Order: sequence, then structure tokens, then C-alpha cells
Amino acid sequence: MTATTMMDAKDIATEVLSVLGQGRQIAPFSSRDPAFGLDEAYRVTPIVRQMREARGEKVLGRKIGFTNSTIWAQYNVNGPIWGYMYDRTVRNLVDIGGIASLAGLTDPRIEPEIVFGLSAAPDAAMDERDLLSCIDWLALGYEVVQSIYPDWKFAASDTVAAFGLHGAMLIGERHRVSGDFETWLNQLSNFDVELACNNAVVDRGHARNVLGGPLSALRHFVGVLAKDDLNPGLAAGEIVTTGTLTRAMPIRPGETWTTTVSGIPLGSIGVRFS
Repeated sequence: MTATTMMDAKDIATEVLSVLGQGRQIAPFSSRDPAFGLDEAYRVTPIVRQMREARGEKVLGRKIGFTNSTIWAQYNVNGPIWGYMYDRTVRNLVDIGGIASLAGLTDPRIEPEIVFGLSAAPDAAMDERDLLSCIDWLALGYEVVQSIYPDWKFAASDTVAAFGLHGAMLIGERHRVSGDFETWLNQLSNFDVELACNNAVVDRGHARNVLGGPLSALRHFVGVLAKDDLNPGLAAGEIVTTGTLTRAMPIRPGETWTTTVSGIPLGSIGVRFS
């Protein structure tokens, strides 16, 4: 509990975990206490991590959310947030045969994203080229986000408390970062993406949508963590997904979603939801 809010961080962590995987929703914490802001929310984050690790989950990395400024107004936010990803939520598409269950997810939506696998811990003093040297592989992937709050209505602080809205991470083919760094740098800030459902295109996006490019989104995040006294910086071996390149689209069982990119050699990915 802080001087500015009447809600206890451990109580909040307990409440959000009680609905995780249950398909239930709760009232946003900001609606119960207007003083519940981002500082308070990020105090919940390490408690949730401790609780999830205590029940056997393992952190595999982080998701950066709301890096796409074109959707800020839709969700009443004005900047990025982040949350942890766990071994129970991260899957390789090839390992699951391109089929993913939506069971237990609440109001799920799909987001095509660029995913990085880190080979070294990044530093806040690094620019995009330096950060590229910390990346072992990159992939096109889908984050499935969910809202434990009704109608996707919340404040940014509520999203942080609710695992950064993370539901699942579905990773496509991993491509090693090697060869000409300048080519990778150029491609990572200039590619286009197309998202389709059942063969019908529903949205298009561009690398620049995510804070100017996925590497720029990573750079922003590394800087945020450098100022965070409660949550650790990124480490070698972590997976980082950099935010949706398009709008987040509602999904239902039975749908098949595909994503193609042009301007960067990552191919295409697809998933059918059950």
C-alpha cells in the first residue's frame, strides 16, 4: 500500500491470479481507486511473478504492449507498458501444429508482432545497432492478448496489473541474426505486414507503427527497465515481443489467421484457433 492508493499490491496480485485462465472478468482497479496509477501497478508485477513461480511457472521473457501509437486512443492509453511471459504461455507454432486453443482466455484478440531472442543482456546506453548485436534470432509471431476487464475498458495501470494483457505467445520460424547488420537494421524499420482471417485481409501495418520499428521499441523498453528499481533488466536467453504491428483483432475458435510480411525475409505464419 502506498500513500496514494488504498489498495494493497499483494491483494491485487491475488485477485488477478484468481481469474487467470478462468474466463472471468473483474472491475478495473482504477475504477475502484482513481489513485491506482502505473507506479502502483508495477509494484504488483514482481509479486505476480513470485506467485506464478511459486506454483511452478518459469519466466521466459517479456512482452512490450501498446508500442503501436495508432491504437492508443482506442484503448485510452498514451504510452507502452510491459509484462512477463511464462513457459505456460509461450509456444512455437511448429510444435503445436499451427493449432492453438483459446480455452480459458477472456475476450482474446490477436496481434502480429516481431519477436526477439536475446543472446546477451542489453544496456540502456545502446542504440539500435548495438541492440542488434544482443539478438540471437528474430521471428514473426502472434501475441494473443486478453482482457480480464469488461469491454476492453481500462486504464494503462490496469493492464500492467493484469499481466500486460498477455494471454499467449505463438512464435513462428526463428531466423538467426547474422551477416550484414546494416541490412537487418534497414529491414527492421521498413517492412510491411498484412493480417488475414479465413483468407480475407482485415488489417495492414508497418514496422514504423511500433515506436519507429521493433528495435526502437526494444530500445525504449531497455531504458524503462534501467529506471525500474523493482523489476530486473533483460537477460541473455529472454524472449521479447515488441508490440502489435496492426490493430488487435478479436478472435474466435474455428478461425484461421495468417500473416505475411514484405521487406524482410521472415516469410509468413498461420494459426487455427480451437
